[in-house]
Amino acid sequence: MLTFVQNVKNSVRMLNKTDFVASLAKGLRVLECFAAERSRLAIADVADATGLDRATARRCLLTLHELGYADYDGKFFSLTPRVLRLGVGALAALPLPQIVQPWLDQLSEQIGQSCSVSILDDKEIVYIARAAQKRVMSVGLMPGSRLPAHCTSMGRVLLAALPEGEARAIIEASDLTPRTPRSLASVDDIMRVVAEVRVNGYSLVDQEVELGLRSLAVPLVNTRGKVIAALNTGMAAIHGDLEQVLRDYLPALLRLQQSLRRLLN
Repeated sequence: MLTFVQNVKNSVRMLNKTDFVASLAKGLRVLECFAAERSRLAIADVADATGLDRATARRCLLTLHELGYADYDGKFFSLTPRVLRLGVGALAALPLPQIVQPWLDQLSEQIGQSCSVSILDDKEIVYIARAAQKRVMSVGLMPGSRLPAHCTSMGRVLLAALPEGEARAIIEASDLTPRTPRSLASVDDIMRVVAEVRVNGYSLVDQEVELGLRSLAVPLVNTRGKVIAALNTGMAAIHGDLEQVLRDYLPALLRLQQSLRRLLN
């Protein structure tokens, strides 16, 4: 559930020095510092975000530009669509999206709402499969999209599956700036809700990510009883109360949860 670079950092002590390619690790750190809210970065921005010195950040960025992974206007760098080859290729190699997608399509048709499956990656959830009925969020979601874990229904389901200390550490490291007036913005408040999710077995988020959007999520559990992903549906917050949302959608999510449990290793 950590980023690739963090996994590299954690495991490097087990490698022989000659097996670790430091320049590759630095290049990956540079790639990972780009995000939706910081899509255009100067050399100084990348150096600050990665902890690399400016000369190293410059060499990494110019290498990415030379290879076609970044555009450069003389001051700012931005990633090109070529980067998608890396992420899409990795998603395609994962067996989980291939298993859940047909079931997700069926569920979406059955309940008339968009449905998604995601996994936890550090402080964010990453969408790995999606069946869209209608666009509820202002931002389009697709496999590879990311959202903060602490304020999303799938994120809270995945946080609830972690030891309490690990979940708290992730939340404390997250940007808790409220996204809407309904957003929880303190570590203790979010931990309290995560504890409720752990007991209830589902997470219902009401307009904390975006006004007008509700989402309901349950964990996906494998045959060994381990939570490996989260399943959710999202709907407009215009019909019924929260109890009605649970009555309308939770039984279908739980049925799919049980069906998939027999298939997930």
